[in-house]
Amino acid sequence: MTSRYTVAMVMTQAVVTVSRSAHFKEIVTAMQRWRVTGVPVLEEDGRVAGVVSQADLPVKEEFHGHGPGLIEQAGRLADTRKAGSTRAADLMTSPAVTIGPDATLPQAARLMAHSHVKRLPVVDGTGRLVGIVSRADLLKVFLRSDDELAAQIRREVVVPLFPVSHRAIRIDVAHGIVTLRGDARDSGLIPTAARLVLGVEGVVDVKYELSASQHAC
Repeated sequence: MTSRYTVAMVMTQAVVTVSRSAHFKEIVTAMQRWRVTGVPVLEEDGRVAGVVSQADLPVKEEFHGHGPGLIEQAGRLADTRKAGSTRAADLMTSPAVTIGPDATLPQAARLMAHSHVKRLPVVDGTGRLVGIVSRADLLKVFLRSDDELAAQIRREVVVPLFPVSHRAIRIDVAHGIVTLRGDARDSGLIPTAARLVLGVEGVVDVKYELSASQHAC
């Protein structure tokens, strides 16, 4: 089984946060200063209470000067509270969608897609913030070098799967695309090898030009 990258390996540990009592302008200033599109809202003990994102803020400006009556007429009662609020506790989306540091990158990607969010606060077992992971962070694995990928594939896939014939198998990697070439003792394991290689973090695609040979060694 190939080793898996976890959220802890790619997350950002220095996180811009605000408290529940943070004012609207304070939140906007923090986002602009640190060039982020969302900030976790923390309780006094460091637990994540919610998240304020850019999507939560335009409602304030959209209905500025019109009052909640216009929102009600527009059929957007859910926006009434946010439009009339000035603090993070009212502006935030709560409860926040969070993830643990030991989660795999595919798990994080699926959770983001399912929840329609661009970032996930990373919390420990007590719910306290330890980092944040974004869509961009999940792409970091594709920056791994071809040599690094080839070494991991040989160590974790080819040698264990083909203990007798692994020396007859060549691993070529170019821009994250892996090609396995050579002779393999057990042809029935070739599709399994391709599947495992594709599961290595950072691999873009896999091709195999392996032939079964009873004499590969």
